[in-house]
Amino acid sequence: MTRVLTPHAVHTAIFAPMLAAMLLSACGETAKLPAEAGIGQAPELPPPVKTVIPTIHIAPAVGWADTAGPTAPEGFVVTAFARGLDHPRMVYTLPNGDVLVVESNRPPKPDGSEANGLTAKVRQKAMDIVQKRAGAGVPSADRITLLRDTDGDGVAEVRKVFIDKLTSPFGVVLVGRELFIANADALVKVPYTDGDTRIGATPAKVTDLPAGINHHWTKHVVANRDGTKLYVTVGSNSNVGENGLQVEDGRASVWEVDAKTGQKRLFASGLRNPVAVDWEPATQALWAVVNERDELGSDLVPDYLTSVKDGAFYGWPWSYYGNHVDTRVEPQRPDMVAKAIVPDYALGSHRAPLGIAFSSPRGMPPEFASGAFIGEHGSWNRKPLAGYKVVFVPFANGRPSGQPVDFLTGFLSADEKAQGRPVGVALDKGGALLVADDVGNAVWRVAPQVKPGH
Repeated sequence: MTRVLTPHAVHTAIFAPMLAAMLLSACGETAKLPAEAGIGQAPELPPPVKTVIPTIHIAPAVGWADTAGPTAPEGFVVTAFARGLDHPRMVYTLPNGDVLVVESNRPPKPDGSEANGLTAKVRQKAMDIVQKRAGAGVPSADRITLLRDTDGDGVAEVRKVFIDKLTSPFGVVLVGRELFIANADALVKVPYTDGDTRIGATPAKVTDLPAGINHHWTKHVVANRDGTKLYVTVGSNSNVGENGLQVEDGRASVWEVDAKTGQKRLFASGLRNPVAVDWEPATQALWAVVNERDELGSDLVPDYLTSVKDGAFYGWPWSYYGNHVDTRVEPQRPDMVAKAIVPDYALGSHRAPLGIAFSSPRGMPPEFASGAFIGEHGSWNRKPLAGYKVVFVPFANGRPSGQPVDFLTGFLSADEKAQGRPVGVALDKGGALLVADDVGNAVWRVAPQVKPGH
């Protein structure tokens, strides 16, 4: 008897083996260099490794058991500032000590943004499955929650929905009596008075931000010292321009926005995904953590920490780490490659740094008083795994001055399950470190242990 296959069965018969092959590809390409080779001011960059099926290797999300949590260096105490949150991504400390935690995830895909062609559809389906396995497949809460520690014990006793019905928010900054929020599609603002626990006003649009496909949806924002200018990060709409360079207009960039008028200009470009920015306190220079491109091998390309210079171009998509040409990009642009600036400091390949906060001696001992805390979320495109921790990069005279130091670890279990994944980092009013954990659904506080009698 002849079996007649329905169109769905035909599609499944073709689709399933290809998808299975992609999900099993973690057995393929493995890092050849020691992890430290791709870290520091002069990283070792091997030749690219190109494979038909990219390496997919990620820690399944399981969350923390009971009261478990991450581990800090000796002499520090880790407390759960808040648990039971909904995919917390960023933290921000208000002047009165209240902490805002942004609970968010990627926005829905716009109509017409679906992948075209069977191979592209298979890749997209595989990535959707991987993201869900990694804990990133949850709906976006689209809100900001206020946390208040009323008795100074490092745990928030007050938890209030501060503002909701946002659009995949990420970055937050207070300027005077206005709170600016970077949504996935626009920079908005609301009025704020010291001590507010709920914002009832409808957000007013300051300026639109590049959106669309939103391959990288997060938008971060900081203000300059006098609050006149805002600096907003916008990631690329693709890995290396495969969706067409026309959809990359204004993306892979940092924008400068006039806080009063909303007028904006391109401040720096060629930064594939500059997820978060902060001001280096000694020089007041703007620094960013940047997620570099995928699918060139487990040892390429290093994600990085760099100062962001006005008018500078950092290579994406045509080159990486200065003038290392990416031959996948069409058309090639030697003129742009020639302009590409080499980043200041490599963090290692596929670490996915998502948060940065410069330290302060008011809350940290001397060995952690000058430098940058960086939340490394962990990526999908490296074997063995890397990231899944908070590191500290020491600074001297406004520049990185040594190798990264592991500061908050234990997010990966012994059998490589993700108990948590760090994202945004910030200092609280006393200078302790706050860490948003979007798989553990918690905010962790790390502070020096108080000695008896002090």
